[in-house]
Amino acid sequence: MFAHNFKYAFKTLIKNKPLIFWTFAFPVIMATFFNMAFSNITKSEKLDIINIAIVTDKEWNNEVYKEAFKKLSDEDNENRLFETKYVSEKEAKELLADEKIDGYLQIVDGRGVVTVNNSGINQTILKSVTEEIEETSTIIENIAKQEITNQVLKGNTEINYEEIYSKAALIAQTEYANIKDDSKNKIDYVMIEFYTLIAMTCLYGGMLSIAVINNNLPNMGNIGKRVSIAPTKKGITILSSLGASYLTQLIGLLILFIYTIFILKIDYGDNLGLIILLSCIGSLAGLSTGLAVGAILKISEAAKTGIIITISMVGSFLAGMMGITMKYIIDSNIPFLNKINPVNMITDGFYSLYYYDTLNRFWFNIISLSIYSLILIILAIISLRRQKYDSI
Repeated sequence: MFAHNFKYAFKTLIKNKPLIFWTFAFPVIMATFFNMAFSNITKSEKLDIINIAIVTDKEWNNEVYKEAFKKLSDEDNENRLFETKYVSEKEAKELLADEKIDGYLQIVDGRGVVTVNNSGINQTILKSVTEEIEETSTIIENIAKQEITNQVLKGNTEINYEEIYSKAALIAQTEYANIKDDSKNKIDYVMIEFYTLIAMTCLYGGMLSIAVINNNLPNMGNIGKRVSIAPTKKGITILSSLGASYLTQLIGLLILFIYTIFILKIDYGDNLGLIILLSCIGSLAGLSTGLAVGAILKISEAAKTGIIITISMVGSFLAGMMGITMKYIIDSNIPFLNKINPVNMITDGFYSLYYYDTLNRFWFNIISLSIYSLILIILAIISLRRQKYDSI
């Protein structure tokens, strides 16, 4: 019965011309426009050295920050990112006001605080580097505390704190992510637009799940009425329908990848497999969004579809589709908004494959999307179980 319902739902979706347009044709059209508009604007090139300042007041005593920015500012380092000036807070503010630097770093209560006047790629990189160093510093501190606790429990009264700290730093440097400038061979700002397009396409899958869930609701049409009185378990019917919508969505993504890779000659780099994996998880997030909207809201199918399109477009805008600076603005001022934005989770996962040596942040986004999908699926199931009808 599952296979029969799956086949029926799949055929129904494939024959739905508006859905096929949004799922298959629209992403391809958008990719074509992006390629025409942006392909000649930028080419892969090495990032310019970013001018920054560091406030060397009494709190500038964090060895992790010192070593990290020393390395990233070293003229002999091929991965150099910054031209760094070590100044007082007053001088840093003056340099920023005169636009001689893109931003400055100051340690406040043990944490790195970045101050900028404008939003742009340089400011975003400085902020990202600072966040990564802060994370590494926390890791080192936790490792050192654990080792000191172990030594105390063993009864060691002559603890070499300097040696413990050095070992903790070595562990953090070898096992956790370090940012590097690998842009010469990989970075292409046009890719940001294509990444956001993939994320938006994943969210558009929500229209598929809305269609199949409406076909299972007796108050949404004649098909739903017939399904509701059929001698088939409701759970099997819905599960098979969602499986069909997921397959349809994956076909749409496959078409988009084939078109961008072989026709538009978009180079996704060495991590194409991980990009496809993230896209599949992102599609699940899109389907779960549509499932929740379709199950919880008691409105027309057209209104539900409009909500999914709005969520996708607004999420894409906040994630940087219309300008990468918007992502930085949201991250700086309303970080919670991008934490719950599925489009941003997907694009952030793509960015992490560019900018980080390890996959920690990539897997964090995979897990975040999975949790997001699970929560919405649970809410949809609860809503469907509570629905009762006096008459159809």
